[in-house]
Amino acid sequence: MTTVVQPCARCGARWAVQGAPMHWCPRCRGVLLSPAPIDAPTDRRNYRWVARRPDQRGRRAQPGRSAARTETPRYTQPPRWGLIDPPAQAITAPSRRFGLLTDSVTKLLVATAVVFAVGTVAELVRYLILLRNRTRLIHPAVLFCSDAFVIGSAVLALVLALVTAVAVLGWLIETRRAAYAEAGRRDPRSWRALALGCLVPVVNLLWPGIFLTEVVARRGDPRAIRAVRIWWVTWVFGGVVAMAALLWRTADSLQAKADGVMFTAFTDAVAVAVALLTLWVLRTIDGHDLLGRGRTTRRWLIAVDPAVPVIEPVHPGGVDREADTARAEATDAPVEADEDNGAVDREQEEVVSK
Repeated sequence: MTTVVQPCARCGARWAVQGAPMHWCPRCRGVLLSPAPIDAPTDRRNYRWVARRPDQRGRRAQPGRSAARTETPRYTQPPRWGLIDPPAQAITAPSRRFGLLTDSVTKLLVATAVVFAVGTVAELVRYLILLRNRTRLIHPAVLFCSDAFVIGSAVLALVLALVTAVAVLGWLIETRRAAYAEAGRRDPRSWRALALGCLVPVVNLLWPGIFLTEVVARRGDPRAIRAVRIWWVTWVFGGVVAMAALLWRTADSLQAKADGVMFTAFTDAVAVAVALLTLWVLRTIDGHDLLGRGRTTRRWLIAVDPAVPVIEPVHPGGVDREADTARAEATDAPVEADEDNGAVDREQEEVVSK
C-alpha cells in the first residue's frame, strides 16, 4: 500500500498515487496538490494551507493595486455570538407531594386520635341508652342527640382518617427520599407505587410496614425497627377489627346489634391506639420521642469498683512473731512455736549434714 497521497484543494480528500500524479480530483473536480507522504511534516511539504474568508474565494488581487487596509473591528455592544455562559441558577427545592398536609401530619394524627376517642365515648353512651331502654322509654330528644353524636363523630373520624393517611403518605415519600439521598441513591419506589401500597384497602395492611422497614433498616436504628414492628402488628390488628365491625353491621337480631355497638366502641379505641402509635413511629424515625422532644443518646459504661483483696497478703515473719508475743504477754499464755520456722531449721541442718 502506497504512503504517497495527493490532497484535494477543494474537498480535502486524499488520493493515493499509484503511478503518474493526477491533476484533478475524481470526486469534486478540484485541483490536486503535489504528491507528498501521508504523514509528512509541514517543512517537507511543497504546499501550504491558506485560510481565507468565504467572500474572498473568487477575488484576485489586481496588478498595481494594493489591498485596502481595514481598521480593527470593534463592537458598540457586547457581541451575541460565541460561547454562552449563563449565570448560575438558584437551586430549586424538589417538588413535594402533598406538602401542605405533610407539614401538618402531627396535628392531623392528634386530631384523628381525639375524634376516634370521641367516637368511642359516643358508642358507649349509645350502649348505655340501649340498656336504659330495656325498662324505660327514652325521650326522642335524647335519641336525636345520641344519633347526632354517633353519626357526626363517625363521619368526622372517617374524613380525618383519609386526610391523615394522605399526610402520612407525603411524610413517607419525603423520609424515604432523604434516607436514600444520604447513601447517594434514589428511591427505587415511585410515589405512585407508595400511594397504591398505602391507600388501597386490604393491600395497605402489608405494604406500609414494608416501606417503613426499608427506611429504618437503611438507617440501622434498633429503636425505630422495634417501633415499626409494634406499629405493624397493631395496624394489621386494627384492619382486621375494622372489617369485622363492618360485617357485624349485617346482623338482624337486636342483641347482635347491641353487641355491635359495643364492638364499634372497641374498634374506635383500637383506631385511637393506631393513630398514637403512628405518631410514635414518625417521631422515632425523626429522632424524637412521643412528645416531640429531642431524643438523648444513652451510653452504657462498665462500672469499675475498687479492688478488694480476696486472699490476705503475706506479712513478714518478724512482725507476726512480735504481734504473737505481745498478745501472749497480754493474756499470760505461752507463745506457740512457729512450725514453719522449725521446718526451715531442720531443712538447713539436713543440708549442712550432707
